Amino acid sequence: MPGIIGRKVGMTSIYGPEGENIACTVIEAGPCVVTQVKNVETDGYRAVQLSFGEKKEKNSTSAHIGHVKKANTTPKRNLIEFRDFRVEFDGIVELGKEIRVQDVFKEGDFLDAVGTSKGKGFQGVVKRHGFSGVGGATHGQHDRLRAPGSMGNASFASRVPKGKRLAGRMGNDRVKLTNLKVVKIMPDQNLIVISGSVPGAKNSTIILQK
Repeated sequence: MPGIIGRKVGMTSIYGPEGENIACTVIEAGPCVVTQVKNVETDGYRAVQLSFGEKKEKNSTSAHIGHVKKANTTPKRNLIEFRDFRVEFDGIVELGKEIRVQDVFKEGDFLDAVGTSKGKGFQGVVKRHGFSGVGGATHGQHDRLRAPGSMGNASFASRVPKGKRLAGRMGNDRVKLTNLKVVKIMPDQNLIVISGSVPGAKNSTIILQK
């Protein structure tokens, strides 16, 4: 599906048509350079590889430098493939061309945002899964307020079942949010304003898909 790569700038709020306050995420989307075009004859499927974010040549491999030179561009930090670009993009998605945010989206569109959520480290069940804990602190309860409670049967199966919600690593996962509305596009600054929150920290890479 068509899309573009961007960088999360931060959040703000704007007023809607009826005076309501809308929380929005600002993303610097593009410009992205087309570094590879795949087709059915040579690759078995249609796809477009876009690149975004400058990268120093001394930090790039020779293979990466040679790959981007075919598109007559400099090394990039992110190379992401978008499958099945539609027919209306045939004149735009040519090797070496730039894709800008206004080429893919317009105000009022709905899109999907993919990002990597903030890492929280090793967390307990109350924070990780929303457990309420044991409850009252009386009647002999001691240091049990945030404990997971019973973990399984004793004699059978004599083990903790797979999938049991327990403490563990939280966050730093790939998250996809669907049907986010495009509130505003600022093409001169390559900015797109999306209603609602988008996973990831500031300056993290965000993939926007139509």
